[in-house]
Amino acid sequence: MNRSLLYTITFILLPFFSFKSQAQLQTLSGDQISTATLDKFIRKQMDSLGIPGLSFALIHNGKVVYHRALGVSNIETKEKVEENSIFEAASLSKTLFTYFVLKLVDQQKLNLDTPLYHYLPYPDIAKDTRYQLITARMVLSHTTGFPNWRYFDKRDEKLYKQGELYLKFTPGTQFSYSGEGYYYLAKVIAKLNNLTITTLEPIFQAEVAKPLRLKKAWFSSHKYITQHKVKGHIKGKPFDKAWPTSFPEQDSTWFEAAGGLHTEALTFSKFLIALMDGQGLSKHMVDEMFKAQVQLDKNSPHYLYNGDTAWGLGVAIRPISYGTIYEHGGNNGDAQSGFKINLANHNGYVFFTNCDQGSTFNKNIGALLLR
Repeated sequence: MNRSLLYTITFILLPFFSFKSQAQLQTLSGDQISTATLDKFIRKQMDSLGIPGLSFALIHNGKVVYHRALGVSNIETKEKVEENSIFEAASLSKTLFTYFVLKLVDQQKLNLDTPLYHYLPYPDIAKDTRYQLITARMVLSHTTGFPNWRYFDKRDEKLYKQGELYLKFTPGTQFSYSGEGYYYLAKVIAKLNNLTITTLEPIFQAEVAKPLRLKKAWFSSHKYITQHKVKGHIKGKPFDKAWPTSFPEQDSTWFEAAGGLHTEALTFSKFLIALMDGQGLSKHMVDEMFKAQVQLDKNSPHYLYNGDTAWGLGVAIRPISYGTIYEHGGNNGDAQSGFKINLANHNGYVFFTNCDQGSTFNKNIGALLLR
């Protein structure tokens, strides 16, 4: 190649790469932060917290402007996390499932305020007829009165046997975070489509994943997950778990609405962007989702730890000095995750980890990006 031509090309390219490396991003408040600063912060967090692998995306003005797939899938095999790597979304599943539910409400297949027992009586809690008050709105705003999970929550052993479903209070009167409610609602939706909890996945794919182009998002098992899923870790060691489960009889065929979603940051960002744009839902359903459905007690862990003051449908609501943040965290033990979005400027972030340090990472990255 002619030397003068090579010099010209080099002269053109060097400023471009120099600018790209110093590109300015935005926090959720709209403040600027450099790519280098965010890279350094994330790397330091991964090192100090011992996070093996991370999938992270930053959204600005409704577009992904920063994406990283970092670390290793398994600390023993040293297999690298790649853009194709799949993580457990844990309770971020609830927000995507809520979108699915609201779309069915728009289609008049389900009513937010019709008691669910009208669609499907629930033998697991039939002895307490108060359950007949439970609606989809209560499920999505965590006011059903159900425990989080019947097999894991503390219970009055004199009143309830191990694995027995129960109500902590009259439905609709208080807030209490519950995966059990999401499980019941998923069974209702399956029934409305003449399906079961093990055959519901295709409806989600047709109604949500395909229209929003979520190519890597599944609530049930899929061969892509088997080929690309990262390994979970607890206390710095690989954790052997075939699939996230909440019931002894559960397996990977179940549509696990509360915590079974498998995905990665770019795919989930695409969903968050569609959600902020109101894509696929009526304005009324979008307004319902982000409206405070229940106020949280100041003694609630969500208030004390996150600063959430209310819950919408599938999202926590957190007021800050410059507006309102909508968020959700996820914790499957060996897989933790989180997202935060600002509807005012369509900024946000989402991440997935393959370890038990994601909640701390969420708090730390939130402090940086909410400033």
